[in-house]
Amino acid sequence: MTVELGVLLPTREAVMSGRPATAPMLAMAERAEAAGFDSVWIGDSLTARPRHEPLTLLAAVAARTRRVRLGTAVLLPALRNPVVLAHVVGTLDRVAEGRVILGVGIAADTPAIRREFAAAGVPFERRVGRFLETLEICRALWTRDDVRFSGKHFTLEGVTMEPKPHRAGGPPIWIGGSGPTALREAPRFDAWFPTGPGIEFFAEHFPRVQAAARASGRAPDAVTGAAYVTVALDPSPAAAEQRLHAFLESYYAAPARTIMARQATYAGPIEGCVEWLQRWIAAGARHLMLRFAGGDQLAQVDDAAARLLPRLRGA
Repeated sequence: MTVELGVLLPTREAVMSGRPATAPMLAMAERAEAAGFDSVWIGDSLTARPRHEPLTLLAAVAARTRRVRLGTAVLLPALRNPVVLAHVVGTLDRVAEGRVILGVGIAADTPAIRREFAAAGVPFERRVGRFLETLEICRALWTRDDVRFSGKHFTLEGVTMEPKPHRAGGPPIWIGGSGPTALREAPRFDAWFPTGPGIEFFAEHFPRVQAAARASGRAPDAVTGAAYVTVALDPSPAAAEQRLHAFLESYYAAPARTIMARQATYAGPIEGCVEWLQRWIAAGARHLMLRFAGGDQLAQVDDAAARLLPRLRGA
């Protein structure tokens, strides 16, 4: 059994702290690869939670790395024109030589995200339809020429996009989210990539996603189980919990307990984190992406590589 682990680059935290320089994040990506991690991820937001544009920054990461896979956690396709998105992702995959994972989401319903959609000129109420049509168009443009499409939101008349991605058929598409729409659509994609709310939820719903994929004629292992988790590692449980709460409240401008009720989080010693992540693996997760909650990011990458990776890969 192969278990892969990735790390999220702290683009949002960099902007929040007033230090948006990209050099530290590129150094973190290089460190993650050297330390043995399997993937590097970048989040997405235009205005709701300002951060670096993920596909642009991933191109820089691609040029500085050779092995790690490069993912978005998660991109909001509904905010992009599908032809432009297909072109950008296709070029990124060329730069990365086939290492891209397109993690995508539908977008939560919050006032800030509604304002974000309005700022981009996209009707929020149409985000699900635009999401699905955008990804259908991307896949078509990545695989064939003279693409014709007629949907509720987009129309294409004989469009050919070049260059096609390095990976035949384009990057794998992983759908994030734990809501009804994400669960309904997950069997159509290459992985289900929720942020929570917890192991029990994942263990309950992932077999249903797999069963729905099989019922549609796909292979039993067509949908990978993945998870996006937030960890605060410290020998002192109290110090770890304090850092986790401070991180969540600063990041989301909401009480930590509210966020923890809908996101998978761990605070405490690294030994306890190993046991916690092993429970995700036992439930079927094969790719775990770690978001470190504050602290020295480079030190946590090294510590996790030395003490988490060997034990989890032998799970």
